[in-house]
Amino acid sequence: MNTTSDLSFEGLKQKQRDIRAAFPEDLGLRVHRAISWLHRAEMAGDDHDAAFIFYWIAFNAAYANELKDSDLEGERSVFADYFARLTGLDRNNRIYDVIWERFPQEIRLLLQNRYVFQPFWRYQNGQLGGEQWETSFDRSQRRVARALKEQDTKTILSTLFDRLYVLRNQLVHGGATWNSQVNRDQVRDGARILAVLVPVFVDLMMDNPDATWGAPYYPVVE
Repeated sequence: MNTTSDLSFEGLKQKQRDIRAAFPEDLGLRVHRAISWLHRAEMAGDDHDAAFIFYWIAFNAAYANELKDSDLEGERSVFADYFARLTGLDRNNRIYDVIWERFPQEIRLLLQNRYVFQPFWRYQNGQLGGEQWETSFDRSQRRVARALKEQDTKTILSTLFDRLYVLRNQLVHGGATWNSQVNRDQVRDGARILAVLVPVFVDLMMDNPDATWGAPYYPVVE
């Protein structure tokens, strides 16, 4: 397995062209769609809001099996299955290297940020159970600290995408202002993390066409 792949749009697209004849139809569609959105994300440049959204669409194209909107609990189980599959296939520790060597500080800051912790917003909106957000946050922080200590990549990845999903909702559902200074750090860091992780995910999928990736929710219908 090549660990020095060019993970730019051009590099991934060329790899797809070279080996796509061996892809099952469902994987071929997932990869084709994901790479197209990675291309659009690269074009966003310094517009971190746009880049984050386009990278998230690429991620959705790669992993989603069922239609989800803002159900974090349902999405969490889908994330967990997908990440377990990826980390199990990541024999050269490419995901591990991104988390522990390239973005350790940015990931720590996101995981410690209450503004991308969904129970905090339940509290702000007066929803039932929101008053316990601090207890939930402390519990989550202890779980994260244990995972960091044990270098448990799958747990960190799942927790990280829990937080990024909240940020995704804030942007997609109009809960943030474009180019706002209020949430600039998490949007910028989130976009940069996705810009590295999502191409790795797609590349691992292409390296493992015989794994079970599932059918896209929206197939091509003639």
